[in-house]
Amino acid sequence: MDEHLDRSPARHPGMNMWSQSKVFSVQIGPAAQPCVLTLLGELDHDSAVQLQEAADHVLADGSRSVLVVDCAALEFCDSSGIGCLVRLYQRLSARGGVLRLAAVPAPVARVLALTGLDRAIPIHAELQEALGADSPAPVAGGEDAPSSLRTVSWR
Repeated sequence: MDEHLDRSPARHPGMNMWSQSKVFSVQIGPAAQPCVLTLLGELDHDSAVQLQEAADHVLADGSRSVLVVDCAALEFCDSSGIGCLVRLYQRLSARGGVLRLAAVPAPVARVLALTGLDRAIPIHAELQEALGADSPAPVAGGEDAPSSLRTVSWR
């Protein structure tokens, strides 16, 4: 059963909408494991709080160990959006969970590669691939791995 979190006038069958602006929204998928957050629009300084609030709601009870972020409809992501993804990664990693990204557009994938996040957060070509993945997140600590992700502070 889906959790009821509709903050917008638009309804999407089978999904709840977490939205406060016209340029960005987060859809929370059905209450299943793993949970899917679908990003639509531009993830930036003004909208990163929406992703954080949706993730806070989904992760509040501590029962979810895997969170998949579907980026297929993500049009843009700035440093604030990257910071939000890092915080989600840290939060899940701290309790043995996994954050997976799916269908990341090329411009966003480039930013993830430049920051090294692509070596810490599993990125899958398609949503179904991310949902079916059974491998854990890459282990930080290798020479190329961003081992400082667990302690970095994004403000």
